[in-house]
Amino acid sequence: MLNKLDTQIQQFLSSEAFGVAGASTNREKYGNKVLRCYLQHTKTVYPINPRAEEIEGIACVKTVADLPTNVKSLSVITPPAITEQVVIEAIAKGIKNIWMQPGAESAKAIANCEQHGINVIAGGACILVVLGYKD
Repeated sequence: MLNKLDTQIQQFLSSEAFGVAGASTNREKYGNKVLRCYLQHTKTVYPINPRAEEIEGIACVKTVADLPTNVKSLSVITPPAITEQVVIEAIAKGIKNIWMQPGAESAKAIANCEQHGINVIAGGACILVVLGYKD
């Protein structure tokens, strides 16, 4: 039987496409590794970065609002104060699942997700471990 976290992860991964808030051009940063992890698993993914044109050969969108409508799951690799803003944008966009990578969590952002019925994964689980990332 699946535990709550497994169920949440399954729901998160069922999205047709994914967004990565905090996507980075620096291959050493987790914002880049998470993006590459999606690519390694042949997922459709959109990097969100207001300053980069493209990352890993994929055109960036500037904000969560710019994501295509088929994106229902969002990985967040941003400082907690930015995460809070990302969550507000995600709620407005209709994002259904948010995975805050370790270090991105904010109690305020988590509470906001819960208030709006978003499937939120936070507090330790890392997508790189769950999916299996190869550097």
